[in-house]
Amino acid sequence: MRVALVSAYDLAVPGGVQAQVLGLARALGAAGHEVVVIAPGLAGADRPAGLDLVVVGRTHLVPANGSRAPVAPTPGAMRRARRAVGAAAADVVHVHEPLVPGPALAAACTHNAPVVGTFHRARASTGYIAYGHAFARVVRRLDDRVAVSEMAAETLRAAVGPCEVAILGNAVDLDRFAAAVPVPTTAPTALFVGRIEHRKGLAVLLEAFGGLPGDLRLRIVGDGPGAAALRRRFAGDGRLEWLGAVGDEELERQLVAADVLVAPSLGGESFGVVLLEAMAAGTAVVASDIPGYRLAADGAADLVPPGDAVVLRECVGRLLGDPGERARLAAAGRLVAARHSFTDLAAAYAARYAAVIAGTGGGDRARRGVPRAEARGPRTMGR
Repeated sequence: MRVALVSAYDLAVPGGVQAQVLGLARALGAAGHEVVVIAPGLAGADRPAGLDLVVVGRTHLVPANGSRAPVAPTPGAMRRARRAVGAAAADVVHVHEPLVPGPALAAACTHNAPVVGTFHRARASTGYIAYGHAFARVVRRLDDRVAVSEMAAETLRAAVGPCEVAILGNAVDLDRFAAAVPVPTTAPTALFVGRIEHRKGLAVLLEAFGGLPGDLRLRIVGDGPGAAALRRRFAGDGRLEWLGAVGDEELERQLVAADVLVAPSLGGESFGVVLLEAMAAGTAVVASDIPGYRLAADGAADLVPPGDAVVLRECVGRLLGDPGERARLAAAGRLVAARHSFTDLAAAYAARYAAVIAGTGGGDRARRGVPRAEARGPRTMGR
């Protein structure tokens, strides 16, 4: 079948939703489906290779869920998105984050084909709830609704009211790490990966690490608004390596080289993809005991209270000094990661696509008998 995947966020900017859109697009293509990806983007930015990608609007960083989201919330971007969806001539349109203003919301309103919506957000702010109330009808008219976790489903219901939502967890590309060459290390090494902002908890990790004695290393992958202040605050610890934002290949090398991946987020995580990536790389994981991380870890990580530097210090120090325990966690993590492949996720979505095309999906529009694309006649498969 031909699928139009629509991202609310700029795919050139690293992020959890973006990684899921890209991974799903590639897995669907590998399974023999035709995929066109529609997303906002900055002019001149590098674009992911190997995809049929249509960029429909210049992005701006907008505060959202404790972070800054790269979105294109303009009428022009929405018009271009609707034209792109029409030109794609898809059998099904799959929108990631349909309530985000811009291309995603525009695509969710389309009547060109059945529409599947996937919801990632894990915390309902007052603004999100107000926005959800305003556009609840759009959500209810989707042919199928999916959330990446129960927490994401609860967030959606808080915004739009009771509704039917299926759960399909996020995935990880298991093949990425098989050929990765580890970055050389000279001492037991912990790794942080993420945007450097308050909710990611890096300050807590740096405080915890600073109290650990000995020849250890902490590598920090990522950038963000909090980076400069934290670098100044902890400039005296020469064991810290600030790597900034890195590409996919370098991230893979860092993950397979690290002894421990530490994810100290304070909240707002619907599903811990970075945990799965570390597990797929064979790296032991320490993470905050929050719902999204607890779901992703599935018993294969050491969980600590969010924001507790003392407990985090004890846990990270113990693992860095205990190769046997690290190996045990890494082995358990590989088994968990294997259950979250993009191949399996693509197959699950393909089954849902087929159901909504056939008129048997779970959305309200399906139950009302609204005609599907096949009832409106054949569709051109080319763009």
